[in-house]
Amino acid sequence: MKRLWRRLALGILLAVAVPLIVLLWGWYGPGPLARQSDVIVKDGWTVATAARELEKAGVIDSARRFRVGARLLGGGVPIRAGEFAVPAHASPARVLNILQYAEPVQRLITVTEGMPSIMVREKLAAIPYLTGPTPEIAEGSVLPDTYGYERDEPRAAVVKRMQAAMTKTLDQLWPKRSYTCPIATRDQAVILASIVEKETGKAPERPMIAGVYCNRLKIGMKLDADPTVIYPITKGKPLGRRIRRSELLASNGYNTYRMAGLPDGPIANPGRDSIAAVLNPAATRAIYFVANGTGGHVFADNFADHQKNVQRWYALRRQRGQM
Repeated sequence: MKRLWRRLALGILLAVAVPLIVLLWGWYGPGPLARQSDVIVKDGWTVATAARELEKAGVIDSARRFRVGARLLGGGVPIRAGEFAVPAHASPARVLNILQYAEPVQRLITVTEGMPSIMVREKLAAIPYLTGPTPEIAEGSVLPDTYGYERDEPRAAVVKRMQAAMTKTLDQLWPKRSYTCPIATRDQAVILASIVEKETGKAPERPMIAGVYCNRLKIGMKLDADPTVIYPITKGKPLGRRIRRSELLASNGYNTYRMAGLPDGPIANPGRDSIAAVLNPAATRAIYFVANGTGGHVFADNFADHQKNVQRWYALRRQRGQM
């Protein structure tokens, strides 16, 4: 009799243990995914919907087993919409955990300092993972930075974040201005900052370039900024050639060789440092600058010294075979 009960108990134990072991191995054991893959979960998907799609994509072996495991061992936490990175051979338990808790994949777009809005629009339009049309972007309205976005996010939403970042930056910097530059509005600060951004590739020079332009504005002197002449021609893209005399003589709201004061609007999207430089320019009496051959500039307080600097620059260019 005892032997019979032992056999019966062993049979019951095996009947319970074997399916349990199979379930646990199927839940925690390696999955069929051969290499890391991105999985997309759409809004409104249930675990059952996700399980069917995961099985189709080869992420899990069995949608039914995934549903059962999620119900018994998933803790009742719902899955989230988004794009998720799933490593190779992830177990169903790992896959569910990723869909429940992991941060969605963040893709990145970088707006470089001085990038014009026409190029920002082109960059957004070329990203296949974004959706919807690219809205018009006012020049100078987005802050150069690196922005994250998720798959299927509207392009308009990304632009909105870029513009909100610029607004926030101006909100922070405008109250801290030094009042040494004759700029009356935040819009004027962005316009001048966009010129500073285009005039120098050396970050330490920005306050000095800003100081020169602020000095010119104070005395009513023309800014004579080449980038403002180029803007109506290319909308901020590189010109790819020298400026023509006819373009220097053109009458428009951007030709600072023909008019004093600021142009009609920004000529690019300036970065935070260029805006800060305009709002707190270097204390200088310089009103002239010219290239020095190293990517920077040399500055002068008067025209005579400026002419000497120009002649040095010309001599260097002749020496390099550029003239």
